[in-house]
Amino acid sequence: MIKECFARLEADPAGAMSFFYGRLFAARPRLRSLFPPAMGGQHDRFFHALSRIAWSQDNPEELARHLEGLGRGHRKYGVLREHYPDVEEAVVATLRTFAADVWTAEAETAWRTAYRSAAEAMAGAAERDAADAPPWWVAEVVRHDRRAFDLAVLTLRPERPLPFAPGQHVSVQSASWPRVWRPYSIANAPRRDGTVCLHVRAVPAGWVSGALVRHTGPGDSVLLGPPEGAMTLDPDSDRPLLLIGGGTGLAPVKALAEQAVASAPDRDVLLVVAARTEDGLYDLPGLRLLESAHARLRVVPVVSREPAPGAVAGRVPDVLPLIVDGAAGHDAYVAGPAPLVRGAVSALQRLGVPLTRVHHDLLTAGD
Repeated sequence: MIKECFARLEADPAGAMSFFYGRLFAARPRLRSLFPPAMGGQHDRFFHALSRIAWSQDNPEELARHLEGLGRGHRKYGVLREHYPDVEEAVVATLRTFAADVWTAEAETAWRTAYRSAAEAMAGAAERDAADAPPWWVAEVVRHDRRAFDLAVLTLRPERPLPFAPGQHVSVQSASWPRVWRPYSIANAPRRDGTVCLHVRAVPAGWVSGALVRHTGPGDSVLLGPPEGAMTLDPDSDRPLLLIGGGTGLAPVKALAEQAVASAPDRDVLLVVAARTEDGLYDLPGLRLLESAHARLRVVPVVSREPAPGAVAGRVPDVLPLIVDGAAGHDAYVAGPAPLVRGAVSALQRLGVPLTRVHHDLLTAGD
C-alpha cells in the first residue's frame, strides 16, 4: 500500500515536491528559514528520502541505519523533534493529492505509521548524537593551495577535534552561502595537529565550490558537518588494496592509502589516480612523496585523452588488467565521477573481484 501510493508521486516528482514545500511553508512559514535560498537540490534530497522510506520497508535494518545518519545530519540545519509533525501533515496532504486514486483510510494509516517510525529514528539519533558531538565544527582555513583555475586544496583546522575515519566525507558551509551545505571527502588520515584537507573543484553554478575555490583564503572560517560515509577500510582484512581515484575522487582514496601504509606497512597498496589530461594529475607530486616513503605503496597515474610522461594511457576500465596482478585477491575502493566509478566496478567484476569487496563513493554520495 505504501509503495503503491508512492509510485504515484514518482510519476511527477517535481510537481509533488513543489506541492509539498508549498503546503509546508504555507502552514508553518517559520520553517522556511531552515532551508537554503534555492530549493531545487532540496526537492531532490527530500524526494530521495521519501523513496527510501517507501521502498525499504522490506529491509528495516538498512532503512534504520540510513535514517539515523539523516537524523544526525539534520542537526546542522537546526532541525528539532518538534518539526517532524509539521512535515508529516505536508507529506500526507501531498500523497492525498497525488495518489488520490489509491488513497484510502488504510493507506493513510500505513503512511503515518511508516513516517512516524522514520521520524522517531531520525529524532532519536540526533538527540543521542547531541550528547557527544556538536551539530557542526567551526574550522579555520590555514592553507589555500590553488592547483588550477577551478581547483584548490584547502587545509582546515577545526576548533575542536573532528573524529573521522579515512574515506569519510564532511558537509561544508561557506560564509558566502548560509544554510547551503555540500559534501567533500577528507583527503588525509587523522593527523596529530588535527588538520584536514579537502580537494574542491569549482563546478558551473556551484555556490559552495565556487566560493571555496575563488573567494576563500587563509584566516577565513567555514563550518563542517559531522563526518559521514561507510567507504572505510575493513579492519579485519589484510588483503592487498586496490585504490582508484578519478578527479577530486582522489581525496578519499588518498586518505585510505595514508591509513594503510601507516597501520599496516607490510600490506601491498596500489593507488591508481585517473585524469583526462596530465594537468588533471594535480596531486601527483604529493603522491610520489608518499610512495617514496613506503616500499609497499605503488602509485600509477592513468590519463585517458592524451599521452603524458610516466602515465598509462587509456581509460581505467581498459587498463586495469594491465596494471594489477591477481585483482581477485584485492579489496577495492573506487571514487570519482559516476561514469568512472561504474566502469571501474564493472571491470573489477570481470577481473573476479567479489562485489562484497568493492567499495565506492556512489553508495554514500547522498546528503
